[in-house]
Amino acid sequence: MAMSHKPFRFSLQSFNTDSPQSWRNLIAKTEDLGYSSFFLADHFLSTGPALDSTGHPPQMLGATPAIAMALEQTSTLRVGCRVFCNDYRHPITLIKEAATLDYLSEGRYEFGLGAGWIKNEYKAVDLAFDEFPERFSRFTETVEAYKAFMSGEPMEIDGESLRWSGFHGTPSPAQRPHPPIMIGGGSKKILTYAGQHADIVSLNFNNRSGTIGAEGMGSGMAEATARKIKWIKDGAGDRFTDIEIEIGAYTTILTDQPEATAGAIGEALGMSADDIMQHPHCLIGSVDFICDELVRRREQYGISYVAVMDDGSNNMVEAFAPVVARMSGK
Repeated sequence: MAMSHKPFRFSLQSFNTDSPQSWRNLIAKTEDLGYSSFFLADHFLSTGPALDSTGHPPQMLGATPAIAMALEQTSTLRVGCRVFCNDYRHPITLIKEAATLDYLSEGRYEFGLGAGWIKNEYKAVDLAFDEFPERFSRFTETVEAYKAFMSGEPMEIDGESLRWSGFHGTPSPAQRPHPPIMIGGGSKKILTYAGQHADIVSLNFNNRSGTIGAEGMGSGMAEATARKIKWIKDGAGDRFTDIEIEIGAYTTILTDQPEATAGAIGEALGMSADDIMQHPHCLIGSVDFICDELVRRREQYGISYVAVMDDGSNNMVEAFAPVVARMSGK
């Protein structure tokens, strides 16, 4: 099956800000500089011992209200969450909010969903962290309920975790049949399912350890990413060419010394500089190199949707803008 050569799209994912005005400025720049979308994450832990051991950056803002404000401030930017944790709120609340945001923004909402993975975050608020099969089962029921709700048909859901009846899904979203659903994950089970049901598949590390570190980074290397693409293909069958493959470029560094930079990162993780340079979750080098590498990765993996991270201090929105300008629409 041939790889899809979809046009490139780029998103900025925001974790922190030092003031409401700087956050509004970031959103405005994201739109003005030609990014396709702006994403929040869905984590409620800020700094402290519960999060420190996970290696995950603190999440400052609540996702849904921040998404609503970003949509209200912009006119062309697509906005969403990369990705909502299925266990953090009742699915009817999450889905109703998704329909509302798409309706009020006239079709600029992207809906991302995952099964949850940071055990320490669950533990910090006394939320049960079930084994993956149970979390996955609940997650799949939410995906099916999302599509049913967006159809506007009478709700008749009789699942293990969701039992809905006696009402219609409203409001009707602007995007039909539903706002595109992004399913994120790194395991065979969730990526095969994503191939069957998602509009956008977000490649992630296999985060079964509940932490970010060398093990997770290893699960996202080139060979492992090729396996993940196969899992998606196996699930998708003939619809694979309809799916957009997305990835987080978690380590993005514009530099004229890429080998030395990659070597230092690799040394800390027990990897070679070559491993880091070819790592699908890393973009390290000049604008020319990164643009060429994006084309190569689209050819190899089918990845056309790339998220870069803004932590409130790295000015990534402007640093990466030359790549966005050159590659968008190609």
